[in-house]
Amino acid sequence: MNGIFAAIFFASLLLFFSEPDGFLSAMLSGAEKAATLSLSLLAAYCVWLGFFCVLERCGAQRALSRAFYPVARRLFRTEDREAVFLASGNLSANLLGLPGAPTPLGVRATRRFLAAGNRYGADMLFVLNATSLQLLPATAIALRLAAGSASPSDIFLPTLLSTLLSSLLGGLLVFATRKR
Repeated sequence: MNGIFAAIFFASLLLFFSEPDGFLSAMLSGAEKAATLSLSLLAAYCVWLGFFCVLERCGAQRALSRAFYPVARRLFRTEDREAVFLASGNLSANLLGLPGAPTPLGVRATRRFLAAGNRYGADMLFVLNATSLQLLPATAIALRLAAGSASPSDIFLPTLLSTLLSSLLGGLLVFATRKR
């Protein structure tokens, strides 16, 4: 990987010395696009993280966790309500298509699963987090909107179907390969 980055760096230096005006304008244009994209993603993340904060403070996230508990208890094979709460918060953030938001919840849930000796629960959470079933691909829609897509939400159905299939297949593989 270092070799690849070194090659890109030296190719950039060649471009700089051969055509400095084009190089500098391309660099500034790229920086402008990166800043615009970062700000639009920041806005989308702020909205959804604020939404999760409101859900948590009004108690709706606990209520959703209680509703999800019978299914999650079987899915993760645990009676630990706190681990189920953390895992369900992680999965609900993934359902909304926020890849960075659920990480702290997933780490804490995995720690609780492993502390209780529940390797299966930790593995299942990891696979479901990696396959990331998305009902609303908010980040992908925000990226398409920032890139100027005419219809950024066209990816809704393909994303839903592909993530549903990958989550089902991943969950079935964890179940099939569990230690008996």
